[in-house]
Amino acid sequence: MKVTICQTAPQLLDVKSNLEDVISKIHHAREKGSHLVVFPELALTGYFVGDQYHEVALRLDSDEIKSLAAASKGTAAIVGFIEESPSMNFYNSALVLIDGHIAFAYRKLNLPNYGVFEEGKKFSVGKQIRTFVLQDFHIAVFICNDMWHPSLPYLGITQKADIFVTILNSSQGSMGSEFSNIETWGVINTFYSRIFGIYNICANRVGEEALGGRRKNDISLCPPGKTEDNSTESTASSYRFWGGSEIINPFGKIISKAEFYKPDEIEASISCELLRKKKILLPYVKNDDPYFTCRELKRILFNPNRGRPTL
Repeated sequence: MKVTICQTAPQLLDVKSNLEDVISKIHHAREKGSHLVVFPELALTGYFVGDQYHEVALRLDSDEIKSLAAASKGTAAIVGFIEESPSMNFYNSALVLIDGHIAFAYRKLNLPNYGVFEEGKKFSVGKQIRTFVLQDFHIAVFICNDMWHPSLPYLGITQKADIFVTILNSSQGSMGSEFSNIETWGVINTFYSRIFGIYNICANRVGEEALGGRRKNDISLCPPGKTEDNSTESTASSYRFWGGSEIINPFGKIISKAEFYKPDEIEASISCELLRKKKILLPYVKNDDPYFTCRELKRILFNPNRGRPTL
């Protein structure tokens, strides 16, 4: 199966332009023979949407979503967007499209609400891990902070996932100067591939945004005296998304890597034989028992003192 990651630089709060760009890239990837086209988290809106989040939200029956579905005819696509439910809740979602049809919208489960992040103030929390089948591969979808909570990838594995698709918006400096997002994401992505023996398709974005949902022409994107091409640091009021999207095989090897700080497109072939080889050589999860996990969680949650040694 051929997979394409489109590492985009979405225009903040400009759904129309972002939608046109995404549709164009889906068509292009399909023409090149791609079976799955992946875009970053919130690819239709940008990240720091501020209090305008509801103005750029889309319902699954909207014309914009219908046009995305039509564009996926002959391939499949995963696109990050802000979803408005019929009950007027708002979600940070990943739209899953297969051959012209909406499969589902995966809703982010772990919403960061600390530091510069305010997702918990704006978005509702998703309720389940969902998977789908494409070209005989079982695929689990995650959004950014979901991967920082190991129980969620594990729930993907219990549903026999062969591939993780992780879409994210990771920027420099958003976690403080003593923490490297680039280094940490590299560890996270390879860890899950090696331990679970899965392909990991990780789509990050590029570009720069200010806090508070201000549009691009309302802010100065680059520090004084620097151009966008040679600037690698975020300013105090804006954050630069570093890109570096990657596709990692079941042995934890990077097989395709996108540029840092620039829009890019990468491809890779997903091999069923390599998945099989990893399961034979290193069957880490072969004897995993989710029923045991379920029993232990029930004991811990509902009878926490049972099983503790007496002093």
